[in-house]
Amino acid sequence: MAETAEFFQPGYAAGAGRQIGLLWEMVRTPLIVPVLNLCVYMCLAMSIMVFLERLYMGVVIVLVKMFWKKPEKRYKWEPMAEDVESGNADFPVVLVQIPMFNEKEVYKISIGAACNLSWPADKLVIQVLDDSTDLYIKDLVEKECLRWASKGVDIRYQIRETRGGYKAGALKEGLKHDYAKACEYVVIFDADFRPEPDFLRRAVPFLIHNPDIALVQARWRFVNANECLLTRMQEMSLDYHFKVEQEVGSSTHAFFGFNGTGGIWRVAAIEEAGGWKDRTTVEDMDLAVRAGLKGWKFLYLGDLQVKSELPSTFKAFRFQQHRWSCGPANLFRKMVFDIAMNKKVTLYKKFYVIYSFFFVRKLIAHMFTFIFYCVVLPLTVLVPEVDVPKWGAIYIPCIITVLNSVGTPRSFHLLFFWVLFENVMSFHRTKATFIGLLEAKRANEWVVTEKLGDALKNKNKTAAPKKSLSKLLGDRILPQELGFALFLFFCGCYDFIHGKNNYFIYLFLQVITFTISGFGYMGTIVPSS
Repeated sequence: MAETAEFFQPGYAAGAGRQIGLLWEMVRTPLIVPVLNLCVYMCLAMSIMVFLERLYMGVVIVLVKMFWKKPEKRYKWEPMAEDVESGNADFPVVLVQIPMFNEKEVYKISIGAACNLSWPADKLVIQVLDDSTDLYIKDLVEKECLRWASKGVDIRYQIRETRGGYKAGALKEGLKHDYAKACEYVVIFDADFRPEPDFLRRAVPFLIHNPDIALVQARWRFVNANECLLTRMQEMSLDYHFKVEQEVGSSTHAFFGFNGTGGIWRVAAIEEAGGWKDRTTVEDMDLAVRAGLKGWKFLYLGDLQVKSELPSTFKAFRFQQHRWSCGPANLFRKMVFDIAMNKKVTLYKKFYVIYSFFFVRKLIAHMFTFIFYCVVLPLTVLVPEVDVPKWGAIYIPCIITVLNSVGTPRSFHLLFFWVLFENVMSFHRTKATFIGLLEAKRANEWVVTEKLGDALKNKNKTAAPKKSLSKLLGDRILPQELGFALFLFFCGCYDFIHGKNNYFIYLFLQVITFTISGFGYMGTIVPSS
């Protein structure tokens, strides 16, 4: 008891503080400074890699827009039309697959849009692959299929005993049915996707007249982009992905990652590539890489657009980003040797796939953003002997940010908020990337992205029951984000008092963003039902 009282004496506390200070001075110069300098050099190297990648794609996309021919001119394309004599005999049989899992809010939209596609009725098969575990939702989906079947649409409602393989397993199982084997092409739409009626008439001719093309990918457009700041931020990132990354890959290498939905495949290409595999959470990218290594070409059509829904709750977005970051890293681990040893594609294309497509975009971009701006740069505030050149801390990041903004000019005024938000999300992406690379426990975790549809409007009409405090805190409070907010706040205060680079301005703004995320005030808040 006496020792405890002595500990709280002012003199004792001051002495302990001096001892900690002396210990810090002893390890800082011989240990902390060299390690932190090494981290700075590594981050600067990664920064240059990302900068050169963005600059390369920026130059290429300008050349594509100015000098490249339109897809209809680069490839053979003729409009589909029913002949007076042969009727619709020239139309191939197309299978539309709609994988679903408890999609209560959006199932009618996707089924209705697929059934309204402009294509001869005897040449179109709609396949609803329902893995729902909720029996009530299953019944709703089945009744909707029966309703369309009564109108003469060839729509098949398919269920499985288990969810083995998740989406990949459902798509693979769907192709095994006898009626599916008669289909030359298969188009995939997730449950929140709503294609325009002319989708097939615009996409299929590329596959018919160009036998070396395996995939035609459409661009995603978002019906709820203006719902909240979270969806605006997502729109900025995804618009860059489609308008720049996919366009550049299609124009220069006829290769890019299949987006999992809004695209139409040649069934023969899927079979030659080995079919759908569930070894990662990015079965779409897995199939695309394997098909690309077989020599198949992919075509991205930027003017062929499919409406879809962005996740508007922070929880749904975090789970989606975990899957989208963990999966590519895990796939890279599994396929890098196969890509390097492949004999069917050129050395240049192998370099593009390994270095540009995987290493820089799927690994380095996530890790560099988090490690540099949320860890290393704040730590240099506490160790003034470590200097970060301004070109690495300010100029290159600003150029990268501006290049990233070209996809969504209407949101340019939100660029500063987007940077702070992306830094927060880089924490989740970096963690997921390492999980995928190391194939850790959550490497194959699959959580279906929640779609709200009109759920929020409907729930707002009725009073939501109150949640218990423990349940509310468990759903909303994110300790890791709040922990980083405290760390950055400490670094910001130290820089405000002792620093000379004015990093505290950025640090305090980043603190606010981490805090908002940590308390769950990001995106749409859905009333409990």
